[in-house]
Amino acid sequence: MRRPAGILVAGAGPAGLALALQAHDHGGHVRVVERRPEPFRPSRALIMHARTLEVLRPLGVTEALLARADTAPTVDLRLGRRARSISLGHLELPDTAFPHVSLVRQMDIEEVLIQALADRGVEVERGVELVEVRDDGTNVRAVLRSGAVTDEGCFEFVAGCDGPASTVRAQAGIGWPGGPYPVEIVLADAELDLAGGAAHVVAGRQGLLFAFPLGERASWRLLATRPADAEQLPFGQPGPPVPAAELQELIDRAGLDAQLSHVAWSARVRVQHRVAERFRQGRLFLAGDAAHAYSPATGQGMNTAIQDAANLGWKLAFASAQPASAALLGSYEQERRPIARRVLALTHLAFWGEASVGRLPSLLRSLAPLATPVVPALMGRRRLIAAGYRWLSQLDANYRGSPLSADGAPRPRHGPWAGDRLPDMTVTCGGRRVRLHELLARPGIHVLLEREADPPGPLGPMVVVHRLTSVPGCGMMAIRPDGHIGLRCPRAEDGPLLAWLARARPL
Repeated sequence: MRRPAGILVAGAGPAGLALALQAHDHGGHVRVVERRPEPFRPSRALIMHARTLEVLRPLGVTEALLARADTAPTVDLRLGRRARSISLGHLELPDTAFPHVSLVRQMDIEEVLIQALADRGVEVERGVELVEVRDDGTNVRAVLRSGAVTDEGCFEFVAGCDGPASTVRAQAGIGWPGGPYPVEIVLADAELDLAGGAAHVVAGRQGLLFAFPLGERASWRLLATRPADAEQLPFGQPGPPVPAAELQELIDRAGLDAQLSHVAWSARVRVQHRVAERFRQGRLFLAGDAAHAYSPATGQGMNTAIQDAANLGWKLAFASAQPASAALLGSYEQERRPIARRVLALTHLAFWGEASVGRLPSLLRSLAPLATPVVPALMGRRRLIAAGYRWLSQLDANYRGSPLSADGAPRPRHGPWAGDRLPDMTVTCGGRRVRLHELLARPGIHVLLEREADPPGPLGPMVVVHRLTSVPGCGMMAIRPDGHIGLRCPRAEDGPLLAWLARARPL
């Protein structure tokens, strides 16, 4: 019998690429297959949130991503005949290195992640389709097909990042509850006679229309909503093109003063709302669009997918090195599925307000111009805007109920608690002042010691210890590779730390 070949990642979208990169950087042997022979283009996602940039930072890709992004976007918001310009650049978020909305095309994100994998010797195998998986309890048999050639491989784990029509989910027998929306998305790359580099958002009675200066085949990317017809298109996949006259009608009906001069590409897209009944079946795992499907409202799909990957990648890598504790592998579903359901509720409500053709949301959109005078006052409430974006970008998402979250006794009187995201701040370590997230911006588990804390004994591989001389006390924290606090103790002791490491890093 062949030795299992580590981790098979099915799907080379943002979730699969980020998962493969994180698993590799934590010692995992990774193979990435993608059934499409070429990257999917034009890409759909355009927004990257602060928390997503944070979880990618230890993998060394954020500088390349930000070089391709607009990190100080301006949005011209039109409500009826009134328009207001809104800046989404520097927000009131002192505890993150990325206090802004980033507009960046999914195409650019995938190219950065693919290059990072290639630099590590991991190539994406395109035109290779996963057609069958069988978990026999000790490893996974996977049947892969490339053209007319079929091969069978043996793997320790399979991560299904293979989209809404996931083969891994179907083979695992995992339910996919939810349903379709009665509206569809219209996408297009086009030339418009709009000036400047601002994005445009128009709220009309029939729905919202967006124009982003981020087109791939033309200068502008259009996104609009309209009632879906009876044609059963595949969910999440580009359908038939939309005639230029229909695109212009959507623009005119929304009230955007713009004329189309050229349409390079267009498509109709059916959207749905679903969360898988489970994110794991034995050695089979789901992440990204294979685990949840959202409307495009608030830009959550790709961001939640990458954050799934950041949660799962290191766990599979550590578990593939040695037999893992039940807590380690079980924690993925326990941590991420509640987040997925929360995001579903958020996007469902937002999409109802943006696009529903029902009487109430249509009426609310028709009354939106009445709110225009208060927009400047609201945008001047920087803390209010920052609080909203913090929630939107999942900076406050926590895993406090996870088996990998442990507060030592006595429980610290003040947060952050075990399971929370570690906030960024300026500290002194090794005689230099440095931002905490910069200090932790490399793979592995990081142990933070307060100034008077006793040093721990040997902790083994993939654990780095930092003494924060600017933080008084005798306590310690263990920070997971995804930036969440795993253990927090008021006094540094080897016993609790070693017990936690035995659950989180079985090396």
